[in-house]
Amino acid sequence: MVPLTTWTPDGETTPALTEDAIIGAICTVYDPEIPVNIYELGLIYAIEIAPSGDVKVEMTLTAPACPSAQELPIMVRDAIAKLDGVGEVDVETVWEPAWDPSR
Repeated sequence: MVPLTTWTPDGETTPALTEDAIIGAICTVYDPEIPVNIYELGLIYAIEIAPSGDVKVEMTLTAPACPSAQELPIMVRDAIAKLDGVGEVDVETVWEPAWDPSR
């Protein structure tokens, strides 16, 4: 993946936005029922970075009736949005393929 570099109005560059930076932000989000971050749990299925800095994430949950179903996607969005160079952040919850502990 080619890192994205953006410029400020005064011509200074901001840090490159990379998939690794996004993964690092996602790794700060933990499943409240399991003391493991959601990236290591295998809940993140896809990360896309547009040239504009917009980020799309596809994630799942451990179960459809997960008590954190509303909370976790918002936590992911907020963690990514704090990174320099990020535009809009869209986090979509998907159910296929179904998550299992071997992921």
